[in-house]
This record gives sequence, C-alpha cells and structure tokens, in this order.
Amino acid sequence: METLEIIRQRREELPMIIDNPPPPTSFIEANTLPITLKEIEQKCIIPVFSKDNETTISQLDFVQATYDVAQDFFVGATLLEPQIRVSHPVRGRVPEARNKLANQLEEHERTLYYERMAFTIEIPEITREIMGNRLNLVVGGVKSYNEDNLFNKKGSSETFHLFVGFQNKVCLNLCIWTDGLKDNIRVTSLQALKSHIYQLLSKYDAMANLVQLEEFTKRSITEHQFAQLIGKSKLFYYLPTADKKGLPQFQFLDTHINAIANDYYSNKSFCRNSDGSINLWNLYNLFTGANKNSYIDRFLNRGLNAGQFVSSLNNALATHKNFWFIE
Repeated sequence: METLEIIRQRREELPMIIDNPPPPTSFIEANTLPITLKEIEQKCIIPVFSKDNETTISQLDFVQATYDVAQDFFVGATLLEPQIRVSHPVRGRVPEARNKLANQLEEHERTLYYERMAFTIEIPEITREIMGNRLNLVVGGVKSYNEDNLFNKKGSSETFHLFVGFQNKVCLNLCIWTDGLKDNIRVTSLQALKSHIYQLLSKYDAMANLVQLEEFTKRSITEHQFAQLIGKSKLFYYLPTADKKGLPQFQFLDTHINAIANDYYSNKSFCRNSDGSINLWNLYNLFTGANKNSYIDRFLNRGLNAGQFVSSLNNALATHKNFWFIE
C-alpha cells in the first residue's frame, strides 16, 4: 500500500475524474436516492438567503470543492467520480405555472432541490486489506440545508460536515474515525470551507486508523456475549441518567439493533462462526452496515459511534475490565 506521505510526494499529472459505475449497494440507503453531479447542476435550483436573495454555498460547490482539495492534497492519485445520495426533496414551480394543476405541470415549470445530501469520493490507490476485505480511502461530506438559517442574509454561517476514512469494498460500509471527522463546520465562504477540508486531510492519520481496525480482528465475543450485547443495547435507552454515567455512548436505535441481530445469522461476509462466536471486525461491520439505514443527518455521527463503541469493547476485552453491555 502506498502511504499518504508517498502519495503527497508524487508529482504525476492527475487524470480527469474517472467514471465510476454505480455500486451494487450504496454507502447509505435509508430514504436516499442516487444522483450525479450533472443532475444536481442541471436539475436542482440553489437555495438563497431570503433577505437579499444571495446564493448559499451550493451542493455542487461543496462536492467540487472537496474534490479539488483532495486532488491537490493527494498529488498523483486517481480520484473516482463522486458517489452522491440525496433525500428530502423540496419541490416548487415557476410563477407562470402557479395556477396549474400538479398533473398538468411541464418539466420546465417544476423546480427542485434536495434538503439533504451525502457524498463520497474514492481514492483507490490508498488501500489496505483486512481479513480479505479491501479498504480504500474515501473523502466525503454531508450538507443539510435545514441546519442553516435561510431567512437571514448572505454572510450568515452555513453548516457542513466532512469526513475522511476507509470504505470496505466488500459491502461499501464506511469506517469513520475520530480524527477523520469534522462535524458542524460553520463557514461564510467557499474558501473557508476549502480550508477546513485541507485541515481535515492534513490531520487525519490513515495508518493509525488501519492499525485500530486491524486490532478488531484479534478478539471475539461468544454467542452468549453477543446475545447480552443485543439485549443490553435495547435496555440502554431506558436506563436512568445516573446509571448511564461512565457507560460508552450508544447511538443505535431498535431498527439498527434488529438489523445487527439478523445479520449475525444471515450476512454472508460478517456472520457468526460455526461455534456462534464473532470477531470484533465482523461485529464492527454489522454496526456500520446497520448504519446505512440512518438518515443523512445522523449518518456520520452514528458511523463514528460504531467505531468508538467497538473500540471500547475491544479495550475491555484486552484489559479484562467490566463492560456493561456484555457483563
């Protein structure tokens, strides 16, 4: 694998964005739809600040800015075409069509933008294999217009979420780590946003991230412990606040826990062993797989929590400390 430092030192001319055919599954599903940059550019209007009608930083600008910064940072590396998912469509119509019935609207009379958008940009040359799973580096972000005050004027802060991490190519699950996430970035210009993207890439330690992921392959939990984990996970939200003190943060809901339990038996890549045990690498992928059913605005935080939670479990097993979820 080429390290980040080697990638930075290379001075080959970067190619244009390479077409990346849609994967068999996506990095997020839930209520999202796939869309291309071209479709965003041609079909989606740009929200504005209502007080002065000045444009916000568009989703198109956000994706392109991330691509441009990553292209400059990973000199000589190939960047694939962004994979983009959107949700919560906001529909409208041009003034001339205000009196038409909805079923009589022509295409040029409709307006559309999506309130929420998530994307990834894959860098396949930065890669590592763990338990037969190829992990490629990805950079991406989330934009939710509902987090901005669009009733203000230009110069008001706009919120963005950025991440860099590895994607498991077996299942397209994302591995998001603490130093690979910049949450709730508030900026007033595209240049400031680019600065945050560069800072994130500069501080991210890819090798340390991979070492932590490889640690998950060294330890397992039994079928009984997994059953305890599922049961305690369902109890967690009903614990009195005082009883939660000192416990690992846990952001997964019943729908996610049910998916994890189902995949423990049925997932072809990460299911239990013949004796019922499951190593923490497979368990982590069950969590990140369940996270695909999160809405866009909770996706990154819950993905980060998956890594933090399994790390806490791993540390408890390594040091023989008590862990409430599998007592």
